[in-house]
Amino acid sequence: MNASTGPIEPGGAGASEPGMRKRDTQVIAIYGKGGIGKSFTLANLSYMMAQQGRRVLLIGCDPKSDTTSLLFGGRSCPTIIETSSRKKAAGEKVEIGDVCFKRDGVFAMELGGPEVGRGCGGRGIIHGFELLEKLGFHSWDFDYVLLDFLGDVVCGGFGLPIARDMCQKVIVVGSNDLQSLYVANNVCSAVEYFKKLGGNVGVAGMVVNKDDGTGEAQAFASAAGIPVLAAIPADDDIRRKSASYEIIGKPGSRWAPMFEQLATQVAEAPPLRPAPLSHEKLLDLFKGDAVGRDVVLQPASLEDMWVEAAPVRASLEVIYEGAG
Repeated sequence: MNASTGPIEPGGAGASEPGMRKRDTQVIAIYGKGGIGKSFTLANLSYMMAQQGRRVLLIGCDPKSDTTSLLFGGRSCPTIIETSSRKKAAGEKVEIGDVCFKRDGVFAMELGGPEVGRGCGGRGIIHGFELLEKLGFHSWDFDYVLLDFLGDVVCGGFGLPIARDMCQKVIVVGSNDLQSLYVANNVCSAVEYFKKLGGNVGVAGMVVNKDDGTGEAQAFASAAGIPVLAAIPADDDIRRKSASYEIIGKPGSRWAPMFEQLATQVAEAPPLRPAPLSHEKLLDLFKGDAVGRDVVLQPASLEDMWVEAAPVRASLEVIYEGAG
């Protein structure tokens, strides 16, 4: 589906009656290492898109449920999974107003996840989307649906948009550090894997966050065959405002041009087939003293496993008591 990139006037030609989709909706999944700045990027991007007249839905798909916190000034939303459990126990039906909230034209919600140690985060994602479908997700009328996914985890639930063609394209958020680029490379590998199986999802590009100018993220994007959509500098003003849950992507603000350009890039960048890097090629983007390439793997021996002399065992065969 192709999104309409022009502004949509409320109640105008782009509006629709409930249950009748008139727009071509772009569903975009944003992946990145935990803490790399996906939520910061998405809150400001979605806010700018809404100010440009687009209908935007932001869905947090991270079990931490913090995607929308910056958008709502630090306040947390009731999650879909938590609300569904509570309503079900009370014999009540979940309404859209229980889980979806809005600010200055941006609609936002959190899927949520299981309590710590009490379930699978990926399974929670799958369950969350099942609940969204019951609320009519596929008939909602938006120009853009932005999904915030944790990139560190490689289980099937977090790969859902890629594996099931739920989105048209993926954007990765990274920085000039090995771990965030390792995650970005894994996401590219997932896209390439499902492409080989007949999938249609591509990578639209990369957002470099906390860019200190060292260039590793740009080098990775070039090697992987994807464009850099925006480079957000490592600036103290951005850090302070982000820490205080302040939107910086407002029209007329100091940082507005950067997010205006990002909004255009996100809308227009085509989904590309990436070229994931091997681990060695990924390490080659960094200086040797930064990643420890001089380290040699030394195989351990069986004798190394004991402080004293290793016991002599005639056989590695497992003998069960009572067998015979």
